[in-house]
Amino acid sequence: MSLTLPEVERIAELARLELNHDEAETARHQLNGIFSLIETMQAVETTGVAPMAHAQDVSQRLRPDAVTHHDADGRQRDAFQSVAPEIEAGLYLVPKVIE
Repeated sequence: MSLTLPEVERIAELARLELNHDEAETARHQLNGIFSLIETMQAVETTGVAPMAHAQDVSQRLRPDAVTHHDADGRQRDAFQSVAPEIEAGLYLVPKVIE
């Protein structure tokens, strides 16, 4: 597929873009390059290739879910919760958002 200059100007008009002649010609060249790449990619035989989420078999290293700060007497927690609208048993109470 190859776009003509009038087609690019029409697309620009529909997108509410104001392009001068040089900009439209540059856009036409870039869009035709993109379409050429898409055609090349569509020509590749992919029968039997399983879909994958990533090009390499990688996994994310996650840190352990552990307490990193100990506040034995609870003063820091109390300071943080002093500005909370509602708390109960050391927990923040929030409005229900899913019914």
